[in-house]
Amino acid sequence: MKQHASVRRLLIYRTGSLGDTVVALPCFHLIARTFPDAERVLLTDYPVYAKAPVATAVLGDSGLVHGDMRYTGGTRSIGEILRLAWKIRRFHADMLVYLMPVRSLNDLHRDQLFFRLAGLRRIVGLPSEDELKYRFDPTAGLYESESSRLARSIAILGDAHLEDTGNWDLRLTSAEREAGAIALSDLANRPLIACGPGTKMQVKDWGQNNWRTLLGRLYSKYSSFGLLMIGVKEEIEMCEYAARDWKGAKVNLSGLLSPRESAAALSHASVFVGTDSGPMHLAASVGVPCVCVFSARRLPGIWFPPGARNSVIYHKTECHNCGLYTCIANAKKCILSITVDEMEQAVNRTICPQV
Repeated sequence: MKQHASVRRLLIYRTGSLGDTVVALPCFHLIARTFPDAERVLLTDYPVYAKAPVATAVLGDSGLVHGDMRYTGGTRSIGEILRLAWKIRRFHADMLVYLMPVRSLNDLHRDQLFFRLAGLRRIVGLPSEDELKYRFDPTAGLYESESSRLARSIAILGDAHLEDTGNWDLRLTSAEREAGAIALSDLANRPLIACGPGTKMQVKDWGQNNWRTLLGRLYSKYSSFGLLMIGVKEEIEMCEYAARDWKGAKVNLSGLLSPRESAAALSHASVFVGTDSGPMHLAASVGVPCVCVFSARRLPGIWFPPGARNSVIYHKTECHNCGLYTCIANAKKCILSITVDEMEQAVNRTICPQV
């Protein structure tokens, strides 16, 4: 700890939106434990998608960071780059913790040069060439999660203890928990299925008719449950359509709550059913078992939610790990080959021990 005692101001570099921030929670907790007296500021970009929340809306008043610096992701504006470098210099950070996604060597070299220009000399987490790949577990048939890779990259600071649920804690305030409960109204007092069918990417869209069929089947078996639909405001109509055949108690909170209030509402659920999305990551962070339909645009395991109680339906097609945002040529065959039956059975396996 003595080697970190001189760190009074700390910059944490992590871009992305809701899910990208939640999967880094154990690292944010580790950094806060290691540098409890330092001023910790998050360097991040403005969300690529207009409907995505900024990272600090996810971290809120948790105390894990004390503020942020934002820039336009992918900018080629020399003026904006120089202004950002000057702003970082004026912050006088003693250290940078690098928590970025896997990048090319050229990107890493560019980042390193930029931060030297900005006056930063101590950087933790900048990966070597050997660390630019996800490790594969042949026993499980899965690649290490993004959370695991990030924790490994800053292991010099200590163990992030991914298995400890406390390190996934968003540190929701009492006001946020109350807002979540009030939004649920009477549904907060009954067993609850939460559903987040929306997604920002076409390749992750399972189809609103699939969601409507699934929720209709689940209602026929779990009519005593309430249904919580969750998403951003642009997904209100989609959520309404998906829930049309749920004839019992339900509420559509799409666009009505902040990310942290949404997490508070989701904490009341017995199960979350949805896509690879921000709401899935929020549900997992508050300990709700997730049943999720995944496209194969990324390697299996990297973005799966943490925890042993989750069920992820992932079909590994020959075109998996394509990295596409929009799939035309193969007509999204990875995700559209997942059946309603598969999802229904996975939900039954999750709920049945609880009823």
